[in-house]
Amino acid sequence: MALAMNTSMPVVMFNQDCRTVLTMSIPYIAFYGLGYMLTVFLCNAIYTLLRRFSQPRIISEFIVGLMLANVLFIRTWLYSEEIIKTLNNIADFGMVFYMFVLGLEIDPHTLIKPPSRESKVAVAGMFSTLVIAFCVSPFIHIAHYPTLRFDIAFAVMTIGTASPVLARIITDLKIGKSDIGRFVVATGVLSDLVCTLLICVGFIIFDPVKSYETRNAFDITRVILTLIFEIGVAAKLTPLIMIWVNSENPEGKPIKGSHLVLSVAYVVIVCGISPVIAGYNSMLSAFLGGLFMPREGRIAKMMTSKLNYFLTVFFYPIFFFWMGAVSEFRRFGASRMGTWSRLFLPFLIATVGKIMGTVVSGVMLGFHWPESVAIGLLLTVKGHFHVYLAVVAANNKFISVSSSMALLFAIFLTIIYAPMVVANIIARARKRSPTQRMALQWLDTSVELRILLCVHGPQNTNASINFIEISRGTSNPGIVVHLTDMIELTDKIAASLVHGQGADAVTVTDKDVIDTRDQITQAARVYVEEDGDGIGVERMLALAPINNMHQDICILAEDLMVSLIVLPFHKDRQPDGRLGVGHSGFRHVNRKVLRHAPCSIGILVDRGLGSIQRISRSSISLNAAVIFIGGKDDREALAYAGRVARHTGVKLTVVRFLLDTGTEAGSTQRPGRPRMHPEQEEEMKQDDEYFTDFYDRHVAGGRVSYSEKYLANSSQTFSTLRSMEGQFSLFIVGRGGRANTILTAGMNDWEECPELGPVGDILSASDFSVASSVLIIQQHNLRGELDGLDDEFSIM
Repeated sequence: MALAMNTSMPVVMFNQDCRTVLTMSIPYIAFYGLGYMLTVFLCNAIYTLLRRFSQPRIISEFIVGLMLANVLFIRTWLYSEEIIKTLNNIADFGMVFYMFVLGLEIDPHTLIKPPSRESKVAVAGMFSTLVIAFCVSPFIHIAHYPTLRFDIAFAVMTIGTASPVLARIITDLKIGKSDIGRFVVATGVLSDLVCTLLICVGFIIFDPVKSYETRNAFDITRVILTLIFEIGVAAKLTPLIMIWVNSENPEGKPIKGSHLVLSVAYVVIVCGISPVIAGYNSMLSAFLGGLFMPREGRIAKMMTSKLNYFLTVFFYPIFFFWMGAVSEFRRFGASRMGTWSRLFLPFLIATVGKIMGTVVSGVMLGFHWPESVAIGLLLTVKGHFHVYLAVVAANNKFISVSSSMALLFAIFLTIIYAPMVVANIIARARKRSPTQRMALQWLDTSVELRILLCVHGPQNTNASINFIEISRGTSNPGIVVHLTDMIELTDKIAASLVHGQGADAVTVTDKDVIDTRDQITQAARVYVEEDGDGIGVERMLALAPINNMHQDICILAEDLMVSLIVLPFHKDRQPDGRLGVGHSGFRHVNRKVLRHAPCSIGILVDRGLGSIQRISRSSISLNAAVIFIGGKDDREALAYAGRVARHTGVKLTVVRFLLDTGTEAGSTQRPGRPRMHPEQEEEMKQDDEYFTDFYDRHVAGGRVSYSEKYLANSSQTFSTLRSMEGQFSLFIVGRGGRANTILTAGMNDWEECPELGPVGDILSASDFSVASSVLIIQQHNLRGELDGLDDEFSIM
């Protein structure tokens, strides 16, 4: 009994101690959790406020980390050595992932490629900055004990560029596809790569464990051989393992847990070879491991995506709080002139050095000097790794906290002005690039017509093919149709996405989506192969949530430089010929595209066009009518009708509605009508001129029929439209916008679908002919073009 009591008492005491520790830990865990949530909330809130000034997220995280860590009661809490030690460990741990992803996203072959414009500018900017920094740094007195090693290290850090931050700024500000955007990103990546490799070489020579003393020859040799072995394993053995894992886990299926664990464990082992064997820096080892690992394959893409998500959502807020914990305001020394010199001189060294190098190299390469200056300013951008090194230097007592904070503020300055530089680039591009009217009315007849034709699914295929057929015009110059699937991004489809290289490389592996797209593609291919002279069909995809799908469509239209977007009506044709309820989400997409489209836009209401198996050229297969009342949208509809008129299988009739001022109704209307403004008179003049030109080209030769309807008011317009029921299989009309004329005044009041315009709404009504399709066209709004700038532009 005594033995039993003696053996059980330690167990009881151990359980009591565990409960005590757990009870004491719960308040701290809750406190840390609330603190993290507060940090993330403040970062998002300030980022939302600063987005109107185009500032990147790193700026809001910098501000929150610095301010939050200097709140009085939090600063008192941070005096604990355990808290600081924990934050240091988290920062070191997270930066290992950061450096691994950085290496994984950079192609090392850029170093061995023949010299390019990007490499010449990068080298020139780095060399000039290195020389200036090396000459000036001894006079700044940043280090406690200035040495040649510190001057070299400071100069190397000054020449670097934070390529992830720069790429994010360029992408967010919509110049990533321009010549200068692509050039700056490529040059920044090269600068980042060279700078980081120089640091890797420095850590081979200098030992951080022994206060960065020079290693002896044996230790240097051991580190070099270990790194060669690690790089060899990463470059040669990794592809074999990843190929096997990828073959065992095909696209569209979840990755097996055992294979995922094996892959992650293997990567950790490879990146840990040199730190374990030779005591090399773990972050730089992770960078070299990621740099020489293959970027292709499912595992590499998944690692990049998941680690970037982890860094953005979880690590960066804590990282900048750690930065703020070291940066104590009262130790900044704002009253001393030396502090401000240590703040602005590094900033000026980096800026002036980069600008000098880019301007000199730009002159040799034939760049415009303002663009060369802009490139230099953007290549000055610093980021997370530079922040980390500035803080670690203070923690290791190489520099004072005041100098560390001065360097941090200098890093902050290199980022905050970058959006202003991009804004200047866009302003210069606008001045040098004439505004182009992307509309059919202004399209040069010697240039091919480019159309973005959208479909919801296979139910729109026949109507789309027939639309292409009647729009084809002559084989020279021809027509290019970008047949685009509008796919709503649901959780199920999002889970099947596979991200490739580049911002736009996304593959959908969902079986339903693949089958739907293949069905549409096959139908379009058969049509083009049978009779596609002068027709080019390219497949596109607009994959986005309903709320943002209009942005994808507009961006596609901008990138492809189309003159017309054609969207299917949100209501689909039922077997009885009538229109169903439809998808209300696609209706909102249509409305948003109408507001933001960078070119003309049409909405196709299919109520029989898709029922025609094939429009013949040898006989009349389609009776079409274009209704012309007046205004820019009607002129655009007439411009499109000019292409339809060239098709031998379409019988086209132009019906012009004119105001009858001679009738009693017309005369009673006129006195109450306000006097016509000069803008309205100019609009009517353009209507008459354009219609006269159309008449001479198509009607006078007998190819197109023509009739006039003299009407007095909108009531007669309505009755005339209703009288056309059953006469035509396709109506082509202008949307008309909200500008009322006497012939349409008041018709907006009872519109069921305002996005179709007053005339289009009447012709598409449920009580109108079930066999008459309608194409409603809105001309490109030139004012909208001036609000933005195409991604693809050239100013260099």
